Amino acid sequence: MSALFSPYTLKGVTLRNRIAVPPMCQYSAVDGVTSDWHLAHYTSIARGGAGLVIVEATAVSPEGRITPGCTGLWNDQQIDGMARIAAAIKAAGAVPGIQIGHAGRKASAHRPWEGDDHIATDDSTGWPTLAPSALAFGGCLPKVPEAMTLEDISRVQADFVAAAQRALAAGFEWLELHFAHGYLAQSFFSAAANQRTDRYGGNAENRSRFLLETLQAVREVWPQHLPLTARFGVLEFDGHDEATLQESMALVRQFRQQGLDMLNVSMGFSTPQGRVPWSPGFMVPVAERVGRETGIAVATGWCLDDPQMAEQAIAQQQVDLVMIGRAHLANPHYPLQMAQALGLDTPAAVLPTQYAYWLSRYRGPGTGSAQ
Repeated sequence: MSALFSPYTLKGVTLRNRIAVPPMCQYSAVDGVTSDWHLAHYTSIARGGAGLVIVEATAVSPEGRITPGCTGLWNDQQIDGMARIAAAIKAAGAVPGIQIGHAGRKASAHRPWEGDDHIATDDSTGWPTLAPSALAFGGCLPKVPEAMTLEDISRVQADFVAAAQRALAAGFEWLELHFAHGYLAQSFFSAAANQRTDRYGGNAENRSRFLLETLQAVREVWPQHLPLTARFGVLEFDGHDEATLQESMALVRQFRQQGLDMLNVSMGFSTPQGRVPWSPGFMVPVAERVGRETGIAVATGWCLDDPQMAEQAIAQQQVDLVMIGRAHLANPHYPLQMAQALGLDTPAAVLPTQYAYWLSRYRGPGTGSAQ
């Protein structure tokens, strides 16, 4: 038996295995509306055998997009395309999930292959950005955002709620709040990005307020039987990691008390100065510690596509799910490759019946009922 390919149940949802495909932005939407590319992309990955497929970071408002090509759920016209994607993922045997978020001061950027930098202020394809404080991210993202008013904060939180309701209407069964990677929520939590002097800034309690309030508001509208999760950067790799991790875990304990079901443990990326120690499975010990010390179910990714390493992380109960992204782009049937590497009876253990039958039984003309 493989731990990695064992089922996993969270709330009223059961995944066929512990492999999850994390959000990977495609930057191919128009006015937030998905395209045929999205449908083909997510259908291909879902039928490859993963237990959970999470649709890319989807903006809760137009100014919350990372780029002009980002998907959105800020109006009802965007629901139909998302519904087709959710249905296709489910038809292929995976659980359909979606991540919603707001890019904050990292918004209004070019697509990565077009520069990955801020769109010029005088370019009509860009837009003003919002953040806790009027501080630029820096590096290739030099645009100074507008400091959010209390009215802005309330509006954006309402946008999260409305986007969650549209995600539910579209048929998604797993919701992830994007509280990581230097985007708006992470910026509120980061002392490097948040220099407010009101109740949303200053000490860790105040810097946590936006995230907690947003979670609480979404929790009220997201059904209790469906998983509500968050991706959150628990450290920055900036030389202050233990202090940041302690603050982060204090917040995660509150997340759990407020009804968060799982944490996708990641990094903050709140400034360009972080020194990430890229190496195979480097976030697994961090995620294991967060889960152990807070009591919440955890997932993580980042360089975790080695089959034996992923199997070990699940078998040793370091994490509950492994997030494997780019390997699925190179090979949508990567779970089959992992299963084979672990010596499982494949492909029936991984693939949809329609594929498993032909790969397992068909040996040539005249040997089956169909040619």
